[in-house]
Amino acid sequence: MTHDHDLVLRPTAAQTEAALNPPPGRNGGDLVVETLAGLGATTVFGLPGQHALGMFDALRRSDLCYIGLRVENNAGFAADAYGRITGEAAPLLLSTGPGALTSLAALQEARAASAPVLAISSQVPTAGLGGGRHGYLHELPDQAASFRGVVKSVHTVRTQSQIPSAIAEAWTSALTVPHGPVWVEIPQDVLLAETAVPVVTGGDTFPEELPPRPELTAVAADLLARAERPAIIAGGGVVRADASKKLRQLAERLQAPVVTTFGGKGAFPWTHPLSLQSWLEDRHTTDFLEDADVLLVVGSGLGELSSNYHTFRPRGRVIQIEADLGKLESNHPALGIHADARLALQALLETVGERTDPGAPERVRAVLDKVRERIASQELTLEQDVLAAVRRALPPGAPSFWDMTILAYWAWSAFDAEAPNAMHSAQGAGGLGYGFPAALGAAVADPTHPVLAVSGDGGALYSIAELATARQYDLNVTWLIVDDGGYGILREYMTDAFGQPTATELTRPDYVALAESFGVPGVRTSPKTLEADLAKALAAPGPSVVVLPAVLRMFAPTHLD
Repeated sequence: MTHDHDLVLRPTAAQTEAALNPPPGRNGGDLVVETLAGLGATTVFGLPGQHALGMFDALRRSDLCYIGLRVENNAGFAADAYGRITGEAAPLLLSTGPGALTSLAALQEARAASAPVLAISSQVPTAGLGGGRHGYLHELPDQAASFRGVVKSVHTVRTQSQIPSAIAEAWTSALTVPHGPVWVEIPQDVLLAETAVPVVTGGDTFPEELPPRPELTAVAADLLARAERPAIIAGGGVVRADASKKLRQLAERLQAPVVTTFGGKGAFPWTHPLSLQSWLEDRHTTDFLEDADVLLVVGSGLGELSSNYHTFRPRGRVIQIEADLGKLESNHPALGIHADARLALQALLETVGERTDPGAPERVRAVLDKVRERIASQELTLEQDVLAAVRRALPPGAPSFWDMTILAYWAWSAFDAEAPNAMHSAQGAGGLGYGFPAALGAAVADPTHPVLAVSGDGGALYSIAELATARQYDLNVTWLIVDDGGYGILREYMTDAFGQPTATELTRPDYVALAESFGVPGVRTSPKTLEADLAKALAAPGPSVVVLPAVLRMFAPTHLD
């Protein structure tokens, strides 16, 4: 009798030949790149450093495509976007100490947004592990400790034979829902030493699925079928799980209005009769959701931005589907279903009955009318015109990446992403500098579409060096920089809170001249010419910069009322 656990994979003749007669000159770095290739990686991002040279030398002997950025944090943002666009684990190669630590903000964003990033860092020589304090360059008492609170898992390698298994284990962790960044560190001497370990020729991993418990989906289906006023909040988990079609099927079957979180942009069609769009920072939307007798929350922890800054107080039953166990019922009591959004929505579709509610679209229209009236009363025509111009200029299917800037905050609520996984921002962790390097990673992932990056002048200075990267690899990214001479949103916050701003004003360069100094075409535009200038830049191959001098304002918040 043969049991499943008795089955083994037999090596092919080519694999046997490679194992018995490995090419000369291989080192620990070759084991890294061979393992990545065996797992299916085709592209890696990163920045070399003294301790990591063994990995980077091995790239020369591999078929992996290397995209080198100028700052480790930007390399992390690029890998984050590559992971979001492809759904694959994006390798990020870094050096020890300062190089590794510089990536922390990007890895925090990847963790918050569930973007699969496989960060592989060098370490000081093996003798320095465990806090030996030998005084090596870049030495930290415990480098891994800096990452444990940021990434999903940490893997420290001490010998060459551990490299394939450690990387495969990390790869599995990154792609097990909820997706996220992982950390592998390998000492310098392990990477540099000649290796007798056979060529790595395989590496299939099988990330674990996270199906819902059937007794929970049965209760959820019954609650939804009997609801009088059901509603749905769709978060980033729907996008990451590629579950948008299933969400639409369920919403239409239940006739349940749907609002998407800022991380869930595009999870539900913007112009659908049941779409409440993304106006979560509006009291009219908050009131509507509070009035639902059954509220289905899919792929969201109902955090600060998704709950109108924690002013949301549901009065009905809440059903929460969430792959991140720590977010389950973290803000509101609920029927908590720990599951991947796609599998849970499929289970509901198999069990929930049809529900009729001809008045649902009219209630949705009434809410959106109230939202429009509130915004219209604030004399924000410039801001709405600028955002509309960006939407019209952006070709269908082209993704956009937004930094933490006032126009992005408008986009969270008012921008039609037009498709799932098409609009991305740094709203997960909220750090500056995300937009442009992330757009570069997306352009590497899918060169068939132009990519738009949007930054303020403050955020632009975080990643201005990557104009060199865009030019070096001729990446098809158009960078819109809204130049208001400072940290615009902080200027507003401080003025509102204290009567005047402090430390928000910036002396900034001539961004057009600066872009041209990198060999990147630049143009200064105006609100009236923005659509035409942006469309022209997006239609041209290669990188470009469009600078819009404008002081934009935010719409008034409702959570302070």
